Amino acid sequence: MVYAITEREYGKSLVKLLHVKRDGLVHTIKEFEVATKLKLNSEKDYIEGNNEDIVATDSQKNTVYLLAKRFGVSNPERFALLLARHFLNQYSHVVRAKIEVVEHPWKRITYSKNGPQHNHAFVSVPDCERSAKVTLVRNGTAQVESGLNKLQVLKTTQSAFVNFYRDEFASLPDMEDRIFSTVVKANWTYDTIANVNFDQAFEKVKLAILRGFAGCPDRGVYSPSVQQSMYLIQKDILDQIRQLRDVYMQMPNKHYFSVDLSKFPRVGSKTNDEVFLPVDKPSGMIEATLARNDFRAKM
Repeated sequence: MVYAITEREYGKSLVKLLHVKRDGLVHTIKEFEVATKLKLNSEKDYIEGNNEDIVATDSQKNTVYLLAKRFGVSNPERFALLLARHFLNQYSHVVRAKIEVVEHPWKRITYSKNGPQHNHAFVSVPDCERSAKVTLVRNGTAQVESGLNKLQVLKTTQSAFVNFYRDEFASLPDMEDRIFSTVVKANWTYDTIANVNFDQAFEKVKLAILRGFAGCPDRGVYSPSVQQSMYLIQKDILDQIRQLRDVYMQMPNKHYFSVDLSKFPRVGSKTNDEVFLPVDKPSGMIEATLARNDFRAKM
């Protein structure tokens, strides 16, 4: 029998990094978790057990720290591009570098809404994580995919789910007005990175998700399904950021079911619109990728 290795790469994962930039009394921090993956121009390490071309995963870890020390860090995309380009420039036998960076955000401590920000003390920000993935092939152009994860949102009205397919397996009743909660994961791929401000693009995506989910502050926005809310958010993102090729989103249902209090007539009620039970599992999972038509035609 003849066998072929159809794909291969190796690297270092879960490389944790805290970078501190000190500008007098004002300090700035960035905390990243980095994964590096390299593909070599030979399979002899797999087939022959010959390790002479292997850039040790420990060396890759050291590279993360040394480049952060030498060049500093700004955002996940730029740091991933820096690492990917370094591995191809430093090692002629590396033909592909994949770098993934997840940012764990912090914000400066303040003691009031409009109060001064602390120079060197920070609190973890729980609203979402930011990530980036860069793939760079020798003599090719960098492919950049950005993302956010763990953005949990909830609204108490302006959401329904009715008129869905029914057969002998269906038991869910129509829901004219329900709690809608989800934990958003989104990834977006750039068609070009020329003149892209990654920080501004990230904030635009995050704002589009929040605005598409919540709507205007006084009236909100009606959602007939998670699917349509997702589609409208993705369309808004592509309309705003012309450099994007596509947007992937994942929106699992975080269910909150009304607690049945009718069993307690003296203290409860036949109807309950105030007390709900959070249910983690199982949950619905809705996901989709929206791409520009001109890109789909190339696939």
